[in-house]
Amino acid sequence: MPPAPTPESSTSPDSLVRAIGTLGLAAAIVNVTVGAGIFQLPSNVARSLGAAAPIAYVVCAVAMGLIVLCIADAGSRVSLTGGPYAYVGAALGPYAAFLSGVLLWMLGAFATAAVATVFAASVGQLVPALAPWQPGVLLATFGFWAVVNMQGVALAARLNATATVAKLAPLLLIGVGGLFVIRTEHLAVAVWPPAADIARTSLLLVFAFAGVESALVPSGEVRDTVRTVPRAIALAMLGITALYLALQVSAQGILGAALAGASTPLADAAGTAFGGWARALLLAGAAISMFGYLGGMTLAVPRLVFALARDGYLPRALANVHPIHRTPQAAIAVQTVLAAALAISGTFEPLAILANVSALALYLGCAVAAWRLRSTAPAGTAAGARLPLAGVAPFLAVPVILWLLTGLTRREWIGFGACVAAASAVYLVARRWR
Repeated sequence: MPPAPTPESSTSPDSLVRAIGTLGLAAAIVNVTVGAGIFQLPSNVARSLGAAAPIAYVVCAVAMGLIVLCIADAGSRVSLTGGPYAYVGAALGPYAAFLSGVLLWMLGAFATAAVATVFAASVGQLVPALAPWQPGVLLATFGFWAVVNMQGVALAARLNATATVAKLAPLLLIGVGGLFVIRTEHLAVAVWPPAADIARTSLLLVFAFAGVESALVPSGEVRDTVRTVPRAIALAMLGITALYLALQVSAQGILGAALAGASTPLADAAGTAFGGWARALLLAGAAISMFGYLGGMTLAVPRLVFALARDGYLPRALANVHPIHRTPQAAIAVQTVLAAALAISGTFEPLAILANVSALALYLGCAVAAWRLRSTAPAGTAAGARLPLAGVAPFLAVPVILWLLTGLTRREWIGFGACVAAASAVYLVARRWR
């Protein structure tokens, strides 16, 4: 039977280097969370709620606040590489750890591939000569980030921070600068939407805020997790919420009713407010955003592969650490090949919805794990940080997650159940083999 996650000794030859601080981790969270979606979401939300769209952002931010509070509380107590996989494993045992690892891997792999395809298409729009060479663009991009991450986590963290700043600059142009040119009549709410519409739209926005679970996977490379993890999550989530609200209000205030039908809402708003150069800048910003997202996921997801291999669920070779760079190079290579293959083939699209269900199921496991770690403090876990409302957050987060899950269709439930059953069968085979 594969063991539960165990601490990584800083003196072990297989140990990873703890080189990520608060700002580096916060930048990784922002980098992974603020991806391609925000460049399209304002029109989707406006189509559902009109000028009342900011309400959904607030509702979603509150829901995600409870969820990330649970993740932060658990993350401050378990300093293992694997993020939620490690937290759930330490609290609920190896089977729950395996399921959470599968959910997290699905989420990371398919989300990475999905954004990569959009990135390649965006590059083709910006540089028409590259449009016929999208597979080559994908291979070059994945190869670049794989090499960077193989050279060391410190270098990857610095480049991710740089990519975060680079992609936030054009967003701040329209999110902050646009507030000075909005038309207040476009923000007037004529009819307040029903609660059901707000709930469904908030469910959509959950995935715009998702990313903490992937960015925290390299927890074994974070300095002083008790302080760093909660502070980085708080800093990142506050910044993300403020940015999203500013972008929605600016786009709505500039475009008005036209926002609902815009295919490139932020770029259209920038072009209307500041001219063609601003629209081109936003289109380039979208490509930079997705490029940075791919870098953040290339840093995070292979660490989950490393953690699964370390605990006996995958071949042990994937848990090897390079003797000089101290990075899991085999895991990085395997994950890079998998994501590139999914992106080039495009066959992953029907499973993208299952990845969304996996996110909510993973959040549910994190909430239960946070309660378990706080109430029983299993051996090998730290005392944890003192966080406001952390004691009641799981009891508030669980019903919120269950409420969000009510928006799933019967087909989605059946598909998700089939994935869980298949993963459980793999776990049983692995346990008997060992």
